[in-house]
Amino acid sequence: MNAFFTALAFLTRLPVPVRMDSQDWNKSASYYPLVGLVIGVLLALSNEALSLLFPPLVRGVLVTAGWVFLTGGLHMDGLMDTTDGMGSNRDREQTLSIMKDSRVGAMGVLAGILLLGIKASTLAYLDPAFAPLLIAPVAARTGMTAAIVFFPYVREDGIGLGLREGLSPFRLGFALVSGLAVIVFMAGWWTLLVLAGTVLVIALIAWMVLRRLGGLTGDVYGCMAESVEAAILLLWLAAVGGPV
Repeated sequence: MNAFFTALAFLTRLPVPVRMDSQDWNKSASYYPLVGLVIGVLLALSNEALSLLFPPLVRGVLVTAGWVFLTGGLHMDGLMDTTDGMGSNRDREQTLSIMKDSRVGAMGVLAGILLLGIKASTLAYLDPAFAPLLIAPVAARTGMTAAIVFFPYVREDGIGLGLREGLSPFRLGFALVSGLAVIVFMAGWWTLLVLAGTVLVIALIAWMVLRRLGGLTGDVYGCMAESVEAAILLLWLAAVGGPV
């Protein structure tokens, strides 16, 4: 269980009994979809409770704020750094340097504001929102785990190297099957829509980044996770929620 707790400690702010070591870190990515399930359950339950107290728009904003707090803004940071770098129109080395810079530029701030706005406003119109709130974090982290394996990693040192090495075919299969099982159970016939949205977002971001950098970074993984979550909520509202 230590590898799971390592993943939970890295991807969330939840207090866990974890002893960090390199072996558990390398294995931890195989549990990312299950961490997504933990996040999704907490968000869905919070959404249900808040719906008893607040109107839809306030509820959507509060759930989104809780989403950021629960994950420590980890993937949001990746989204903003990636947007700053890719939006700079600089060469490969300069782009990587911008993405590594801890300061956030105008492009990153705009991307963060827009994405949070999409999440909050979409949640305001999703009623009930239990299924999409549970599915979105799982799909995002399942897609992120697949991206770690199927796309090259660009940096010579970084968090992605150990994760990539630790994702053996068996562990990758476990991650994909566990994520897919949750999605199928919650989405039913809409599973194909969720999978199509996840694959499309991951592939599009990977294509744009690979053209410029030749590989992905940890920031890009975070950008993928945030983008998939927002895309799943939008697709669910459009296809399942119907016109409002």
